Amino acid sequence: MGHGADSGGAMSGVGLRMLLPALAAAAFAGCAGGEPPPPPEAADVTPPAAPPPYHVYVTNEYSGDMTVIAGGTNEVVATIPLGKRPRGIKVSPDGTRLFVALSGSPPSPPGTDESTLPPPDRSADGIGMVDLATGEMTGMVRAGTDPEQVAVSADGTRLYVANEDAGEASVVDIATGEILAALPVGGEPEGVRISPDGRVVYVTSEEDNQVSVIDTATNTVAAQFDVGARPRASAFSPDGTRAYVTAENGGTVHVVDTSVHEVLHTIELTGEIVRPMGVVVAPDGSRIYVTTGRGRMAVAIDAETLEPVASVEVGERPWGIGLTPDGRYLYTANGPSNDVSVVDAESMSVVARVPAGERPWGIAIVGE
Repeated sequence: MGHGADSGGAMSGVGLRMLLPALAAAAFAGCAGGEPPPPPEAADVTPPAAPPPYHVYVTNEYSGDMTVIAGGTNEVVATIPLGKRPRGIKVSPDGTRLFVALSGSPPSPPGTDESTLPPPDRSADGIGMVDLATGEMTGMVRAGTDPEQVAVSADGTRLYVANEDAGEASVVDIATGEILAALPVGGEPEGVRISPDGRVVYVTSEEDNQVSVIDTATNTVAAQFDVGARPRASAFSPDGTRAYVTAENGGTVHVVDTSVHEVLHTIELTGEIVRPMGVVVAPDGSRIYVTTGRGRMAVAIDAETLEPVASVEVGERPWGIGLTPDGRYLYTANGPSNDVSVVDAESMSVVARVPAGERPWGIAIVGE
């Protein structure tokens, strides 16, 4: 039986050796005279998604964090913890960091009896620094009492901070954290904006209805001028020859000649409730965009005629406002709505509403 088993295996091996040359010859003949074999099918590979053209960073005053929205999809992609009462926000000139004004003073909405508020936590006052590569707050520099808004010098070395409770604007060396100057600028300073050439900073004073002009070369107040009641914010034209200052209680936007720091014209916004708050200017200087707080609107103003040309309701008490680098979309922070509206800047129509944290306040947009 063992032989039979060996015999059967031997015969199979011989048969296989005889069959292989025949199969090879047949295959060769088939290839030579027939159609070539079809090529292998390409793998179904999905190309990687393109990165967002920009990101929108929204400070949330009551929840103490920052919502990150991806441009294009308008999806929330991250929430970054910050600290108490994050409000004003600016990006560094090189686009690597965000600077956020943090305050330990308790919020006091209109009508609040301030005697009932808890004492401020001064250890929470400062300017938080967020690394955009990691999405984390990496440190904080002291800037004064109750920082509300902040601007960054063109070379990225200094901060200009409106300290609301102190009635001062401070100049801070970012590298050392040293306060280089603390300048009296009137009661409740809020808006801080640096000119395109970096030579002056405009600081609005809500109580005194004026704007202080800081000379960045000397760190001194070089001029002051009056505007409407309760000025909130300012923005410069791209060439720096004009500035636009919103006055909440005045219902006005003031056009300023920056060569002499004087009001040239006052734009009156009409409506049942109009409270001009945030302001930005189109990259080509053709339009001025304003949020109207309790008026619930975003308004577009023609920069040549100085007349409002369009408006749209965006949400409850829109405050902060940002414009994409290409000027195509506006983003507004709607405080009590706890969301952000995305507005087509040409048609002035809302194209999306994005949920944010509690009481969104400030907006910064960073292009990729």
